[in-house]
Amino acid sequence: MAVTESNGHEQAAKKPRLEERLPPMNVQKYRSFQSWYQIPFDEKWPKRSWPEKRLTKAPRWCTVDLRDGNQALINPMNHEKKLRLFLHLLKLGYKEIEVGFPAASQTDFDFIRYVIEEGLVPDDCWIQVLTQCREPLILRTIEGVKGAKNVVIHVYNSTSELQRRVVFKKGREEIKNLAIESVGLVKKLVKERMAGTNVRLEYSPESFTGTELDFALDVCNGVVDVWEPTPENQVILNLPGTVEMATPNVYADQIEWMCAHIKKRDCVCISIHPHNDRGTGIAAAELAVMAGADRVEGCLFGNGERTGNVCLVTLALNFFTQGIDPEVSYNSLEETIGVAEYCTELKVPERYPWAGSLVYTAFSGSHQDAIKKGLEANKKATIWEVPYLPIDPQDIGRHYEAIIRVNSQSGKGGIAYILEQEYGIALPKDCQAEFAQVVQKISDKTSREIAFQQIWDAFYQTYILPQEPMALLDYELTKATGDEVELKARVRACGKEHEILGKGNGPVSAFVGGLNRSVFGAQGMEVHLSDYHSEARSQCKNAEGSEAVASVRCQAVTKTDQVKTGKPRFGVGLHMNTNTAVLKAVISGINCLCAAGDAKLFA
Repeated sequence: MAVTESNGHEQAAKKPRLEERLPPMNVQKYRSFQSWYQIPFDEKWPKRSWPEKRLTKAPRWCTVDLRDGNQALINPMNHEKKLRLFLHLLKLGYKEIEVGFPAASQTDFDFIRYVIEEGLVPDDCWIQVLTQCREPLILRTIEGVKGAKNVVIHVYNSTSELQRRVVFKKGREEIKNLAIESVGLVKKLVKERMAGTNVRLEYSPESFTGTELDFALDVCNGVVDVWEPTPENQVILNLPGTVEMATPNVYADQIEWMCAHIKKRDCVCISIHPHNDRGTGIAAAELAVMAGADRVEGCLFGNGERTGNVCLVTLALNFFTQGIDPEVSYNSLEETIGVAEYCTELKVPERYPWAGSLVYTAFSGSHQDAIKKGLEANKKATIWEVPYLPIDPQDIGRHYEAIIRVNSQSGKGGIAYILEQEYGIALPKDCQAEFAQVVQKISDKTSREIAFQQIWDAFYQTYILPQEPMALLDYELTKATGDEVELKARVRACGKEHEILGKGNGPVSAFVGGLNRSVFGAQGMEVHLSDYHSEARSQCKNAEGSEAVASVRCQAVTKTDQVKTGKPRFGVGLHMNTNTAVLKAVISGINCLCAAGDAKLFA
């Protein structure tokens, strides 16, 4: 056995070498999150109720692409890119947009001033700005949002046990006082300097997931006391999964516990900001909303530090597929992908939920067949139900062309779908299976995806193009007695012309009868037909006019004892005239029988 390498030289194939197995991973370095973090039941939270809840309404959304997402980019956005993304977020329908960290960057500060001074913030939109709990940063933040109509001032400090111990080296009381004093300063400055502006406070105990619940509650209750919210002017308490440290159910327990224990719950909007370190940010967000969260912060396509923030696109479309209005619009998802990729210089992966270029594509033969049948069955339905497609791609601006693609894993259903959708050729099932073998050989040989044009070329070369050993030169069809028709034709067989005369109940039977007498009889053979189909070629971008498509299965048999020779083969004919298409299909089938090499119709 020999193998050909890419340089064209043949070398003896070598037996693969078994490599030594890798050593076990150093699991002793890690501990279970729940081994040290307990969430006790008590009189206010006697049991978890979120597992019994259902999602019935979308949460409030806040996009943090321009701040949290921007700080995680290799090349942070310049003014032009930030503006383009901001305007697109408005177009999608987002009403709360974190526009920057004005005290951290002159670019951010200038951008915030620009959108305010140019009147680019709609009256029903709230811009959000972030600041740490430090007086100079808070002062700069207030200066940055002057003149805005609606502003969320987002104040944060880290409260986690690990950061208190390792980073800040401060106790609980010092961390709590920092939060309370900073919120008090914001309240004072808003009253003194922001007359005419609607201001909401947002406070985040950063790294909430690593903060003891009793301490997180103590800090947040202190913030509520200082800010004095009302049901009409709620304070936003954002409980971020800054680092995803446990399974999503644990985050849901934390959120439900906080909802049960926080002061003045009707005056508080519980917000969440999940990250995706464990790859379960979407699940954590959905369970947290079931647990009582009112609001979700995230980024388009999950951009953010490490593995990213929770993905707002996925979350919104998850709601959409359950019949819940997400209250933002992704009916032109390709545009959103283009804007996000341009502004962030990050690509949306091919298999990304809902948005990836391959997520509506089936290569598997069984998947393709089920999708094809589902699309046909769903044409008149009001509820979308198609196997393997939980969403109608057209609802988000995608197209059916990408649903079925062909490689070595594909089957007859996908190939048939492409022929029908792209070229208007509907083949009977057995013909689909026969042609699928032709395409399979191409894909096995190339080990690559087969393009639509390649499939059409293979179809044309298999059924339409061959004119030998037999070709139809011309014919004349006339009415005979009763229900019979008479057909006169000239054919070329193995380079020799034959005059054909036949009668039958239609053009096909008359033509085949004449062939069997004048051409095949001398070889002691006949051709029998079955599975005849004829219809107009369906309208599509690659179909030509009102061309007819005819197909027929041909079988070679011995004349004397009617024994079948070889396998039956299909023929396909295309022509503007239906009768001509049918006769061409017969010729095509005979040529395919001969090409197979197991039917001796000619000497």
